Amino acid sequence: MTITAVESSTLAAVGYDEFSELLELEFRSGAVYRYFSVPATEHESLLAAVSKGNYFNRAIRGRYQFARTDRQLPAGSVADANTSSGERGSAWPAR
Repeated sequence: MTITAVESSTLAAVGYDEFSELLELEFRSGAVYRYFSVPATEHESLLAAVSKGNYFNRAIRGRYQFARTDRQLPAGSVADANTSSGERGSAWPAR
Protein backbone atom coordinates (compact mmCIF):
# COMPACT_ATOMS: atom_id res chain seq x y z
CA MET A 1 0.00 0.00 0.00
CA THR A 2 1.21 3.45 -0.91
CA ILE A 3 0.64 6.04 1.84
CA THR A 4 0.79 9.76 1.20
CA ALA A 5 0.62 12.47 3.86
CA VAL A 6 -1.55 15.26 2.49
CA GLU A 7 -2.06 18.95 3.16
CA SER A 8 -5.73 19.23 4.01
CA SER A 9 -7.90 20.56 6.80
CA THR A 10 -9.92 17.32 6.56
CA LEU A 11 -7.45 14.54 5.72
CA ALA A 12 -4.08 13.67 7.28
CA ALA A 13 -3.08 10.79 4.99
CA VAL A 14 -4.26 8.80 2.00
CA GLY A 15 -3.35 5.16 1.45
CA TYR A 16 -4.05 3.13 -1.67
CA ASP A 17 -3.49 -0.45 -2.79
CA GLU A 18 -3.94 -0.70 -6.55
CA PHE A 19 -4.15 -4.51 -6.57
CA SER A 20 -7.11 -4.65 -4.17
CA GLU A 21 -8.49 -1.20 -5.06
CA LEU A 22 -8.50 -0.33 -1.36
CA LEU A 23 -8.47 3.35 -0.42
CA GLU A 24 -7.67 4.24 3.20
CA LEU A 25 -8.33 7.74 4.43
CA GLU A 26 -6.99 9.01 7.71
CA PHE A 27 -8.91 12.07 8.85
CA ARG A 28 -7.48 14.87 10.99
CA SER A 29 -9.61 13.54 13.86
CA GLY A 30 -7.50 10.36 13.77
CA ALA A 31 -10.34 8.21 12.44
CA VAL A 32 -9.37 5.87 9.61
CA TYR A 33 -11.82 4.62 7.00
CA ARG A 34 -11.32 2.02 4.28
CA TYR A 35 -13.18 2.34 0.99
CA PHE A 36 -13.51 -0.73 -1.23
CA SER A 37 -13.39 -1.16 -5.02
CA VAL A 38 -12.08 2.36 -5.61
CA PRO A 39 -10.44 2.77 -9.04
CA ALA A 40 -6.86 4.05 -9.21
CA THR A 41 -8.09 7.09 -11.14
CA GLU A 42 -10.21 8.11 -8.14
CA HIS A 43 -7.16 7.88 -5.86
CA GLU A 44 -5.09 9.95 -8.29
CA SER A 45 -7.83 12.57 -8.58
CA LEU A 46 -8.10 12.82 -4.79
CA LEU A 47 -4.37 13.44 -4.46
CA ALA A 48 -4.47 16.04 -7.25
CA ALA A 49 -7.49 17.89 -5.85
CA VAL A 50 -6.95 21.42 -4.53
CA SER A 51 -9.44 20.66 -1.73
CA LYS A 52 -9.19 17.04 -0.67
CA GLY A 53 -12.16 17.37 1.69
CA ASN A 54 -14.38 18.77 -1.06
CA TYR A 55 -13.25 16.05 -3.45
CA PHE A 56 -13.98 13.38 -0.83
CA ASN A 57 -17.49 14.74 -0.27
CA ARG A 58 -18.22 15.06 -3.98
CA ALA A 59 -16.66 11.92 -5.44
CA ILE A 60 -16.07 9.29 -2.74
CA ARG A 61 -18.54 9.79 0.09
CA GLY A 62 -21.71 7.82 -0.58
CA ARG A 63 -20.32 6.08 -3.68
CA TYR A 64 -18.19 3.28 -2.24
CA GLN A 65 -18.72 0.65 0.42
CA PHE A 66 -16.57 1.43 3.45
CA ALA A 67 -15.60 0.35 6.94
CA ARG A 68 -14.22 2.36 9.83
CA THR A 69 -11.19 0.92 11.55
CA ASP A 70 -11.50 -0.07 15.19
CA ARG A 71 -9.05 2.49 16.56
CA GLN A 72 -7.63 5.93 15.95
CA LEU A 73 -4.09 6.18 14.67
CA PRO A 74 -1.39 8.82 14.64
CA ALA A 75 -1.15 10.79 11.38
CA GLY A 76 0.54 8.90 8.57
CA SER A 77 -0.05 5.40 9.90
CA VAL A 78 -2.93 4.47 7.62
CA ALA A 79 -1.51 1.08 6.62
CA ASP A 80 -1.42 -0.23 10.21
CA ALA A 81 -5.19 0.00 10.74
CA ASN A 82 -7.35 -2.99 11.63
CA THR A 83 -10.88 -3.00 10.25
CA SER A 84 -13.77 -3.17 12.66
CA SER A 85 -16.37 -5.61 11.37
CA GLY A 86 -19.13 -3.79 13.22
CA GLU A 87 -18.99 -0.45 11.40
CA ARG A 88 -19.85 -0.86 7.76
CA GLY A 89 -22.28 1.40 6.04
CA SER A 90 -23.76 4.76 6.77
CA ALA A 91 -21.58 6.77 9.16
CA TRP A 92 -19.55 9.52 7.44
CA PRO A 93 -16.45 11.17 8.87
CA ALA A 94 -16.55 14.49 7.02
CA ARG A 95 -19.14 16.94 5.78
